[in-house]
Amino acid sequence: MTSCHIAGEPIQKVAIFGGTHGNELTGVFLVKHWLENGAEIQRTGLEVKPFITNPRAVKKCTRYIDCDLNRIFDLENLGKKMSEDLPYEVRRAQEINHLFGPKDSEDSYDIIFDLHNTTSNMGCTLILEDSRNNFLIQMFHYIKTSLAPLPCCVYLIEHPSLKYATTRSIAKYPVGIEVGPQPQGVLRADILDQMRKMIKHALDFIHHFNEGKEFPPCAIEVYKIIEKVDYPRDENGEIAAVVHPNLQDQDWKPLHPGDPMFLTLDGKTIPLGGDCTVYPVFVNEAAYYEKKEAFAKTTKLTLNAKSIRCSLH
Repeated sequence: MTSCHIAGEPIQKVAIFGGTHGNELTGVFLVKHWLENGAEIQRTGLEVKPFITNPRAVKKCTRYIDCDLNRIFDLENLGKKMSEDLPYEVRRAQEINHLFGPKDSEDSYDIIFDLHNTTSNMGCTLILEDSRNNFLIQMFHYIKTSLAPLPCCVYLIEHPSLKYATTRSIAKYPVGIEVGPQPQGVLRADILDQMRKMIKHALDFIHHFNEGKEFPPCAIEVYKIIEKVDYPRDENGEIAAVVHPNLQDQDWKPLHPGDPMFLTLDGKTIPLGGDCTVYPVFVNEAAYYEKKEAFAKTTKLTLNAKSIRCSLH
């Protein structure tokens, strides 16, 4: 056993969330299927619980009822006194925290996989919240390797001022799974197959870990958020330009200073300023118009993980 080896407790409790956004249908469809027939997600010695997180939004096939469930799992909202006056999603967040948390406690679920779709051309994406988490870097490395040659990118949302407070953040190891492009309220067979494979490989990794398999040191390439970019707007706050055709569908591809970002109705191109090459993600995401986000700029870096092995072996 090497000195840089990380030993971890076995993973016991895993949840798979679908319907955090009620119009992102792949997760809804898979979770409903697994609630009826969960054979493919069961692994020996592991409790795997599929769960519909926002049933009212799922029923209406809308992103949310009162507010975005995937942004309110902060201690302030989770600690509010329960009442009918609270937004539906805040009440639901407290219920979810009670069932799968409490957040930041020993009793919380070990891993939560939260299943999402994007209208952006992002393919298979894993979302990482902590760049120092050896276990998750190892898991993501395993998933990426298992999916190859199908590409799978890792989006690192660690940022000093952008706090997400995601639904999955109540788990010790939160995993965001984002697959696109898929329109809201639509099911595509190719996207379904990709998400299903991502979950299969993730559960296989946990099973191997619990069985005592040692995972040697590894490295993964990740795209770390720098900032979010709004659409150009007029004096009334209305959108004044659209995503440029050269940028559309070019998620994860380098965007250089001077490259076109937006196009106005009178044909004027608005280029990327600054002196840094960035990698855009969530380009022209439908759900982010209300958030005033045309895309997010990321920078590419490498994360290293130490060797890990389950401490019971």
